[in-house]
Amino acid sequence: MKTCSSQRGVVVSCETVRRWCDKFGARFAYRAKAVRRKPGSTWHLDELFVRPRGEPYVLWRAVDEHGAELDILLQRRSNTAAAERFFRRVLRSYPVPRRIVTDQLRSYPAAKSRIPELANVKHVFVKAAARVNNRAENSHQPTREHERRLRGFRDPKRTQAFLSSFGPIRQHIALKRHLLRASLYRKQLAERFDAWQCFTEYTQNPSAV
Repeated sequence: MKTCSSQRGVVVSCETVRRWCDKFGARFAYRAKAVRRKPGSTWHLDELFVRPRGEPYVLWRAVDEHGAELDILLQRRSNTAAAERFFRRVLRSYPVPRRIVTDQLRSYPAAKSRIPELANVKHVFVKAAARVNNRAENSHQPTREHERRLRGFRDPKRTQAFLSSFGPIRQHIALKRHLLRASLYRKQLAERFDAWQCFTEYTQNPSAV
């Protein structure tokens, strides 16, 4: 059985870590979203293909102009109905954006026309080759890295659950170090860890969960 060490030197099995993620991941991700800066008014949307158990799925992702992940959704299709479902999912958690940036997939404008809230929102199309829509494209990189480390995802439902928690939690800790002075980076990282300890402290007493 594979084992790993926690931050405090406790050796546990990978299965235990997986169960912890199932139990606490979604709540931690929700709290990580709550303490971050207010989301921007521009949505960058993009999609990529993943293959849980060898079957093709489309992972839809939306980020704001700051690169903060808004939401993801794993679906079998990349048609208009799938794009509309994703638009409505993001709108349930965030206000109507000022602008939407997508690639030239025809499902996006067709789905946008079906949603009254987005009727007057400016829609900007970019070519993927031009790398203008790099906010969404770059946000796929951690997913690809984990896909390689795990040698592919296994189950679609578990993939959705894992990536929904992984994105916000990773962005809470992973600051853009190349844009910050060393002193500012250390200060902001310490503040992020303090916030992490704050919204995860209720797990200190297992009997209270």
